[in-house]
Amino acid sequence: MGWAIALHGGAGDVPLSLPPERTHPREAALRHCLQIGVAALQAKRSPLDVVELVVRELENHPSFNAGRGSVLTTNGTVEMEACIMDGNTKKCGAVSGLTTVVNPISLARLVMEKTPHIYLAFDGAEAFAREQHYVQFVLTGVETVDASHFVTPENIERLQQAKEANRVQIDYTQPVTKDMKKETATGDGDSQIGTVGCVAVDGHGNLAAATSTGGLVNKMVGRIGDTPIIGAGNYANSLCAVSATGRGEAIIRGTVARDVAALMEYKGLSLKEAAAYVVGECTPKGTAGLVAVSATGELTMPFNTTAMFRACASEDGFSEIRIWAN
Repeated sequence: MGWAIALHGGAGDVPLSLPPERTHPREAALRHCLQIGVAALQAKRSPLDVVELVVRELENHPSFNAGRGSVLTTNGTVEMEACIMDGNTKKCGAVSGLTTVVNPISLARLVMEKTPHIYLAFDGAEAFAREQHYVQFVLTGVETVDASHFVTPENIERLQQAKEANRVQIDYTQPVTKDMKKETATGDGDSQIGTVGCVAVDGHGNLAAATSTGGLVNKMVGRIGDTPIIGAGNYANSLCAVSATGRGEAIIRGTVARDVAALMEYKGLSLKEAAAYVVGECTPKGTAGLVAVSATGELTMPFNTTAMFRACASEDGFSEIRIWAN
């Protein structure tokens, strides 16, 4: 048994023709965040600290659909979501509808550790964030900024593309021209960036999972996806930790993250077998991917989309960063 970590930057329809100037910054960000997570595990930080730390870094990178890079609602606003969960205790925290919080994942942890609740959303979550601005017991507290900080020119363009195509887009949906009636690819596959997540296990089998997102491009105001739903987009128990990405409605219907754990618990499947079954048989093709680790240090990163930005490492020296299937 040894430590292991896996992280993702979203899944979707990413063509092999995606140019290096689009892929390299994301691969570099995944490599940087993986190194941060590995160093934290080697320094004996708890898995809960590790996943929060890594997801915070991913939220701060504008190439991913979380934090600074969050995509826009149909009204041109940001509504961010996040969830964090500790495997041993099953303590968890989740937030939705955030418009000013720089690192939603840290607010989710504060909900878990500073309130009697699991889930806060919209005005209540924002008010709680302002109250906790200078809290020190988590990594660096919770910073809030003006909502305009998150409205970037790139995401305004992505929203316009989605409106012209009259659709709501999942991670890495390829853009279409407004006069096309089918979702036929005509662009570079970069019309949306990806949800982020991290799972980790230490050498004692302690597990944690964290996931953060801006949701879907052109989503209805008030829409809540799979990320903050315990057992859908994020889950951890004593057997495994799972972070999912893709189309939230499909992931919620499939209770994706919890089903991986349930198949291990009730059917005796290995982590890889359970994750492969859930992604391959329980969600429609083109809608989901996940990263997961087990208490024994097993790693898996399956997806049924064209690609998933992903990275992992383990104490035995194994490490990889990939976009497409092998």
